[in-house]
Amino acid sequence: MTPRLLIAAAHKSSGKTVISTGLSRAFAMRDLTVQTFKKGPDYIDPMWLGLASGRPCYNLDFNTMNDEEVRNLLGSRSTNADIAVIESNKGLYDGVDLHGADSNAAMAKLIKTPVVLVVDTMGTTRGIAPLLMGYQAFDTNVNIAGVILNKSGGPRHEGKLRAAVEEYTDIPVLGTVGRSSDLEIGERHLGLTTPSETGMIQGVIDTLGRRMADSVDLDALVAIAANTPDFEFALAVPMDKFAQGLRIGVARDTAFGFYYPDDFEAFEAVGAELVFFDAINDTKLPDIDGLFIGGGFPETSMAKLEANSSLRHEIKQAIEGGLPAYAECGGLMYLCETLEWKGQTHKMVGVIPGNAVMCERPQGRGHTRLSPSEDCLWQIDGDTFNAHEFHYAKVDNLSADTKFGFDVKRGAGISGGRDGIVVNNLMAGFCHMRNTASNKWINHFLRQVAKVKASKSPV
Repeated sequence: MTPRLLIAAAHKSSGKTVISTGLSRAFAMRDLTVQTFKKGPDYIDPMWLGLASGRPCYNLDFNTMNDEEVRNLLGSRSTNADIAVIESNKGLYDGVDLHGADSNAAMAKLIKTPVVLVVDTMGTTRGIAPLLMGYQAFDTNVNIAGVILNKSGGPRHEGKLRAAVEEYTDIPVLGTVGRSSDLEIGERHLGLTTPSETGMIQGVIDTLGRRMADSVDLDALVAIAANTPDFEFALAVPMDKFAQGLRIGVARDTAFGFYYPDDFEAFEAVGAELVFFDAINDTKLPDIDGLFIGGGFPETSMAKLEANSSLRHEIKQAIEGGLPAYAECGGLMYLCETLEWKGQTHKMVGVIPGNAVMCERPQGRGHTRLSPSEDCLWQIDGDTFNAHEFHYAKVDNLSADTKFGFDVKRGAGISGGRDGIVVNNLMAGFCHMRNTASNKWINHFLRQVAKVKASKSPV
């Protein structure tokens, strides 16, 4: 089975993404085929990891996937890789569940993967030893195979850290990464900046790769990764091509980029064709049967989105004319009448009669649970399904008779425990869905698209 590593940390903002991205690039520079994964629902870290490896990065998420799905996705997507790099989220033992059922440690045990612990060493020397001893003792079934000392202050600091680790623990030090401005990825209100916002993307990632190659024992990491037990997994089975001939337009640009690669694969697996367009620069919609606008950062591009009035007008006309459409978070904001941020207000598509407003604090953050309302446009598997939200935006001035496709059983959604505004054949909400066994939303959306297309076809 493919050798693999899980890169974890004691707490968030320890530098996991920088280390994971750099290691992925360093392995690729050695002509290894690298497959990356991200634990949790995050969209941004996988962008960095995917660019570093040159392959799509996939999310392993306890909230929306069962254990079998996690193993199947990891096993199937890494079968032709030389090494798999899995980046954790938050700290090794952090999670929603008190007993750690959704933690990175639980993930490491489920997929039988050794953990490389990244430790932010700023402000500590000998104190690193009890930290590592505690992390080892807390769950002896977690294999902490090595530690990377991050953000060290120089040779003297590194010497003290190494001496403490070697004196009090049996955990090998796999490398030391010094503090440096060229090892920083800027942070913003939704986490790290996206690669498209960072100048000279490949140059940044190459720099990270070279620094990891110089600072970390890559041979030791490869050896640790190779010494991992197998686990059972199943490859995907061929799907019924019921969506053959359907063309789905997908907005993908610097404003909209929050998509899961396996969701795209799910569209194509049933025969649908994805047609990508740029909401900032393309003046016309492509010839499509349905529309999908994912999340992103429309607020950072709102002047450019407003300037593309011809596309905004086309989208509004298409949805008002009955085009089946689905939008998440940033896509919802784009479809509102206006978008306001930092004292500036710009016109958006205007098909949703409300105003999107960016706030200083999160308006919804974390795992959500939704159930279909009587106005839901699609069939839903079961009574409820899990999703997630992370938005600083709200929608003001919605009318009292606004229809919503989902009732929010957990989370914030749009308004009053509801999400998924329904306008004609559009549903648009703040919650992000994932196509999984418990929520085959892509199949249900495509069946809606097929139904609408058939109703418009001449008899």
